[in-house]
Amino acid sequence: MHDAMYYVSTRGQAPQKRFTEILLGGLMEDGGLAMPVQYPRFTAADLEAMRGMDYRQLAFAILSRFADDIPAADLKALIDRTYTPEVYRNTVSGSDARDITPLYTLESGLHLLELSNGPTLAFKDMAMQLLGNLFEYALEKSGQQLNIFGATSGDTGSSAEYAMRGKHGVRVFMLSPHGKMSRFQTAQMFSLQDPNIFNIAVRGVFDDCQDMVKAVSNDLDFKSKYCIGTVNSINWARVSAQVVYYFKGYFAATKHNGEEVSFTVPSGNFGNVCAGHIARMMGLPIRHLVVATNENDVLDEFFRTGVYRPRATAETLHTTSPSMDISKASNFERFIYDLTGRDAEAVRAMWGEVDRGRPFDLSASSLFGKVASEYGFQSGASNHAHRVATMRLANERWGRAIDTHTADGLKVALERREAGVPMIVLETALPAKFSETVVEALGREPVRPAGMENLESLPQRFEVMDADVAAIKDYIARHAG
Repeated sequence: MHDAMYYVSTRGQAPQKRFTEILLGGLMEDGGLAMPVQYPRFTAADLEAMRGMDYRQLAFAILSRFADDIPAADLKALIDRTYTPEVYRNTVSGSDARDITPLYTLESGLHLLELSNGPTLAFKDMAMQLLGNLFEYALEKSGQQLNIFGATSGDTGSSAEYAMRGKHGVRVFMLSPHGKMSRFQTAQMFSLQDPNIFNIAVRGVFDDCQDMVKAVSNDLDFKSKYCIGTVNSINWARVSAQVVYYFKGYFAATKHNGEEVSFTVPSGNFGNVCAGHIARMMGLPIRHLVVATNENDVLDEFFRTGVYRPRATAETLHTTSPSMDISKASNFERFIYDLTGRDAEAVRAMWGEVDRGRPFDLSASSLFGKVASEYGFQSGASNHAHRVATMRLANERWGRAIDTHTADGLKVALERREAGVPMIVLETALPAKFSETVVEALGREPVRPAGMENLESLPQRFEVMDADVAAIKDYIARHAG
């Protein structure tokens, strides 16, 4: 038997909680992020037993250690219902949907881990689909309702809506910038006809949407009266569900557990690669975690220099890999918490600076040396010209069309590859989502999964509103039930 799992805040001033207590929430009471008191560790014998497991068995082996206050039979049923070939059926290149996250070999020692075969063709479906089932389960147990209120620049919104559609006790209110998403992304969200989904197109930019979500989150009376919850990547359940595919990818790319692999992860908010860091801390033999950014290179700058300098909104560039157009990596706090030896006071001081729009500098600290030597991190950056060139390369050399974000990853992976160490690039979206750049790179439209051919012509259901907090609150109050 293992000790019961408790969660603490990275800022050290919130009470300890169990998994189900942090499941529906976002930030802890002190503004920090939830972290397990200690990471579960898998021994060599554990890894040996896990090597033969399918995705559902692996997910249970890992998540049962994090969510140990959910009865094992219930958790297993939720996982088994989530990770099915029917849900993750949008495979390309002849991969087997039963693998859930198939490993696609480009050439010896270089692989793509397909994470985008879910309903919205983005890696966010890997965790969000489980989150939808977990939320419904927790709400049925407690008899509560939950109103999810979020903002999206394109991917999180559709992933959340497809995970929560038709779920009992859950409603989704999603803000998006009117006319600023790709036509495919817009149609994916606005064509949903489920009565528990509310799409609000805001006259403004993504930051206006994000600001309104923050304003509502800071109104604690409104938040508790209308049971407002979150699904963005600060949610611990999402990060822990993402740990599973690192194990799956490792076992698929190796023959035995004496081998190491490296992962390259396209990164904006640090959530995806944070799950890799956690997998490594749990005992998975990962040599390097390579963080790949686009022109918004806040993270690459830190891993090169030791200075973490979040950019102002005006400095954030609008790029052709838009899901990574982020200047404050909200999950980065989790890694820094581990890096400081879990010194909550130090984390609190550093994020005090960040929250005031100021950088923190570890370049002169002994901590900065540990980032690569003890935690295996490396990084690189990519830009539009690199993306297009890498998309062409993947098509010409390996006959594989990739999206813009995966191209950022592959570009950096090719620079960081080491002989004898398999390199796995996380595929973060399918090219169909970003057809404009695919056409520019390859001169043809990307292939679409079956059933999505005429997405843009489906009837759309959405409301256009001004960026007005009072009006948004009124809208939620009228529809929250």
